[in-house]
Amino acid sequence: MEFVDTALDDFCMAEEETSAGRMGRRRHIGDETGEFKSKNLHAERRRREKLSGRLLELRSQMNKATIITDAITYIKELQKCVEDLSNQLHEMEAATEEEPATKSYEIDDTKDQMNQWEIEPEVKVIQVDGSKLWIKIVFQKKRGGFTKLMEAMNVLGCDITDTSLTTSKGAFLFTSSVE
Repeated sequence: MEFVDTALDDFCMAEEETSAGRMGRRRHIGDETGEFKSKNLHAERRRREKLSGRLLELRSQMNKATIITDAITYIKELQKCVEDLSNQLHEMEAATEEEPATKSYEIDDTKDQMNQWEIEPEVKVIQVDGSKLWIKIVFQKKRGGFTKLMEAMNVLGCDITDTSLTTSKGAFLFTSSVE
């Protein structure tokens, strides 16, 4: 029905504008003012009014109940997401609680390996130049051992220049030049 109305309006507009000139695009409102009037002015006005009416109708359909329903649905989705993430966190915590038991076995294994190969912990410090030292340290291989060694050397104010770290048979061999 809209197509018929639009086609009829266009036909009526075309008849009104036949006297507008050769091109029929614009016609003069008044010769003195020099203003032009669009040939689609009425059709454009109807289109804007129709669009405005449809927007008002759409706004009336978006009432408070639908907004609240959408908000409730979104909150439920967020709660499910929180529940899933907390379950994952609990699983990760359970996995980390199981690790200390394996760590104690690793420490015992490294002690046994060092004893089996008759590796003894030792520390040697040799002065190379005035304030330059060469350090050799052999100690038991365990998690966080090297980190603790580096922290202790940092606390002592040592400037480490060349470092080598080797692991073998349950032991760390650390050599370094220190100033």
